[in-house]
Amino acid sequence: MNEHSIRIIGIDPGLRRTGWGVIEARGSRLSFVAAGTVTSEADDELCDRLHDLHRGLRGIFDRHEPQEAAIEDVFVNKDARATLKLGQARGVALLVPATLRLPVAEYAPNLVKKTVVGTGHAEKAQIRMMVKILMPRATFDTDDAADALAIAVTHAHHRTARRLKAVAGL
Repeated sequence: MNEHSIRIIGIDPGLRRTGWGVIEARGSRLSFVAAGTVTSEADDELCDRLHDLHRGLRGIFDRHEPQEAAIEDVFVNKDARATLKLGQARGVALLVPATLRLPVAEYAPNLVKKTVVGTGHAEKAQIRMMVKILMPRATFDTDDAADALAIAVTHAHHRTARRLKAVAGL
């Protein structure tokens, strides 16, 4: 089995702050590439905020050239308006890699936490700590960027498991 390197971007979508994190996976070895946060102004019109998100993410994809993308799946909260806005931000986050014809995987928040921390109900501080343990050189400016790195790590782990199952004929 060829253990070539794959560049993965993880995206934690949000209308105010969308975290992103890029890693390289070579077999089970993970390396930090970059991470950050795309923001929009709360006072701007929704269409302008979504455009800012699209433009920011597209620039990151152009700069870091990921080969696969992983995005956190939406969760429903008590505020229907907030859930709808999150869904619109997720739509933009899904659109950017789709327009580049990249494979996109979606992961539930509890699966990301369980994969990275070991429990599906981990706190933000635990995610930050485990990302730093897994990739000591990782730097991130927000919890959203740390979450995005955790999403990328989750994808690296699960894509390897799927590939091994395929090789084993399961």
